[in-house]
Amino acid sequence: MNTWTILFDIDGTLTTSSGAGMAAMEVTVGQLFGLSTIPSVPVHGRTDKSILHELFAAIDVPHDGTFDQFSERYCLNLPRSLEERNARLLPGVESLLEKLAGLKHVELGLLTGNLKQAAEIKLQHVGIDHFFSFGGYGDFHADRNDVAVDAIESARKSIGDRFSADHVWVIGDTVNDIRCARHVGAKVMAVETGGGNAAALKSAGPDLQLGDLTFAADWCQKLMATQ
Repeated sequence: MNTWTILFDIDGTLTTSSGAGMAAMEVTVGQLFGLSTIPSVPVHGRTDKSILHELFAAIDVPHDGTFDQFSERYCLNLPRSLEERNARLLPGVESLLEKLAGLKHVELGLLTGNLKQAAEIKLQHVGIDHFFSFGGYGDFHADRNDVAVDAIESARKSIGDRFSADHVWVIGDTVNDIRCARHVGAKVMAVETGGGNAAALKSAGPDLQLGDLTFAADWCQKLMATQ
């Protein structure tokens, strides 16, 4: 039986949090460096390591020796920020995860730019952390392609002999999700619920593009048929 590995992005794909992550970063900057505001830094489709590297440069803080301290404090501030910003699941997410999790030939993981601890906090907040047992995260890499490589390796270790490199889907909401999926030879579903506009996503050439995950039923049925 072929095993399908499904790797999900988080922000803009599974959840929406109205900028809770950046708000928590702003609080952390204030606590550690005494600044009341932070410069605008692009976040969609990027890793936390890349975001923080740019942020530290913008506020003239050395990256080396600061990243771990900042990350720890940021993760302490994140739960409150998620609550204040009403972080919640996007349409169709819970029903799709439940359906996929019930299939013997499907394994669910993450491919996210979030720090591993931040990813766990975000998923726990919306009650879906139990669906995922492996993944790639944004702790160590600025390039999402490298995170994709980590996610594949994590899947390979978790799934073992049932893992198949040509049976991998990545589900995300930005062009960078599509790019990193192609980097590891995966199929890719783009959803129009986050940081990428529909035209840009289409131009990047996903295998499937949906308005949101409520429209994923046909895809799921085809996946079930390819055991």
